[in-house]
Amino acid sequence: MSSRQPSSKPDLYVVARIVKELSDNGSMKRTQLATATRLSYDVLVRYLGWMNEKGFVRMDGEENVVLTEEGHDVYERLVEWILEYVGKLRFPRF
Repeated sequence: MSSRQPSSKPDLYVVARIVKELSDNGSMKRTQLATATRLSYDVLVRYLGWMNEKGFVRMDGEENVVLTEEGHDVYERLVEWILEYVGKLRFPRF
């Protein structure tokens, strides 16, 4: 899948990088998050739209991206799946 089409089949490593940054740093502005995850702003916004639809992130009153409890849970399950079926992570576990 191209990272330009997260609504159909997102790159799970990209999703994990976004979740990891939010978990490590708390809520973040979209521009700050794009820089931290090394994604272009447009690509990040597409991923955040998909993640918001799934309930993994939300926007607070100051337009910060906030990781939901479900987002934390999904990340943990994703890490476990990758370790079981792929055998290694390309990102650090929190």
